[in-house]
Amino acid sequence: MSRHSSLQKLIFNSLCLTILAVTIAPLGATGEEPLTQVDVFEAGVGGYAMYRIPGVVVTPKGTILAYCEARRTGKSDWDEINILMRRSIDGGKTFLEPQHVAHQGDKVPKNPLAIKQKLGLQPEATVNNPVAVVDRKSGRITMLYCVEYSRCFAMHSDDEGATFSKPRDITAALEKLRQEYPWFVVAIGPGHAIQLKNGRLVAAVWLSTGEGGHAHRPSVTTTLVSDDGGETWSAGEIAARPTDTIVNPNETTLAELSDGTVMLNIRSESKPNRRLITLSKNGSTGWSEPKFDEALVEPICMASLLAVPTREQQLLIYAGPDNLTSAKTKEPKPGTGRDRKNLTVQLSRDDGQTWTAKRVLEPGPSAYSDLAVGPDGRVHCFFERCKAEGTGSPYARLSLVSFKPDWITQPATATSK
Repeated sequence: MSRHSSLQKLIFNSLCLTILAVTIAPLGATGEEPLTQVDVFEAGVGGYAMYRIPGVVVTPKGTILAYCEARRTGKSDWDEINILMRRSIDGGKTFLEPQHVAHQGDKVPKNPLAIKQKLGLQPEATVNNPVAVVDRKSGRITMLYCVEYSRCFAMHSDDEGATFSKPRDITAALEKLRQEYPWFVVAIGPGHAIQLKNGRLVAAVWLSTGEGGHAHRPSVTTTLVSDDGGETWSAGEIAARPTDTIVNPNETTLAELSDGTVMLNIRSESKPNRRLITLSKNGSTGWSEPKFDEALVEPICMASLLAVPTREQQLLIYAGPDNLTSAKTKEPKPGTGRDRKNLTVQLSRDDGQTWTAKRVLEPGPSAYSDLAVGPDGRVHCFFERCKAEGTGSPYARLSLVSFKPDWITQPATATSK
């Protein structure tokens, strides 16, 4: 590349970063650490009708990786879907241009169940559920994802997400569970995976037989674990399955508690409309009997969980739509979906036994979210939200909001959410 071309590229990149910078909106009140918000993906921009299923991780060097499903038409979960990612090297103030990171491998046959139910019949692939995890020591980023809801892949990056390795098919790790639960549909996460203190990588997974008249139901949850930095993976035991009181446990978020216990926080369609919790000492086996957390409401929507170490103690932060009302139904039936709005973060200082503080991030339509913490202690919430005026579809854009954990404990004022 010539010196002149290099200068042109530098000027262009600088201009892009400047344009992106004006999207930052300080939301904090006077006298408190300001909240910052950046719109990372917007529906209808870049050739995609919708961007959904957000995930976010931060490297030890502070690079933020925000990734999602880019849905061509936005009509269904079985759309033509690519996985896009944008990186921030300035703490989330601005983001570089989108990268198409998956699937760059061999074509995967259509899911037989989808063909039977006339789903995803477009010629291009459905690439779904990106989930990343960062190794604390090496900085290696491992990304997992699925294709056609039937195959699982893993790839890695050793250059802060600038490039990724060729994907490896890891579906065989889940084959042993077919004897116990004959699944036809698989999805990792969504959101992020975690690395335990002992180095083990743990990712949540949900499986479905598709026998319930819907490709994603009924369902169970389990985990995939790796003890060699993501080179090989093995399936854990089924952690939550349908019972008389538990209905369709599926999309799951997770965290390692202060004593090393792994907590799964599970979406379900159960009558209490509360999040489902189960624990394991190793993130793979010996799961406790799932219990409902009365403090965490369930409008039937994916949510996020994050462990945040501090000098004094480890904090646990939860994000999800804090709402059980429905504009369509005045008295909705137990276990049915409610309006996805009022995205709220909650704080626990005792590993989720109690939730002592909560604060609204987005009072308007808002849905899926993911959480990550940076080296500077700031928490980043990457979430689906409505238009700027707070109305319309909860899938109009994907935004990153950044804040210190103490922000959750401060009272909201007229000038802050």
